Amino acid sequence: MTEYQIIMTWDDEASVWIAESDDVPGLILESDSFDALLERVKMAVPELLELNGKIYSQTKLHFKAERLAVVA
Repeated sequence: MTEYQIIMTWDDEASVWIAESDDVPGLILESDSFDALLERVKMAVPELLELNGKIYSQTKLHFKAERLAVVA
């Protein structure tokens, strides 16, 4: 099973969650809801992997997400 690290962080200034990944070139998404962002990531990753010429199988993708937020 292939794992891709997706970093999801809260941006206080913009009031949005941001998803980025060094493992998935081109992935940069934002949303005001963590759950909505997670769903967008799940949709975008297979498409981006295909565009980057990587072979994938929908059934072999494994997502891990953590709520990483800066506490003021």
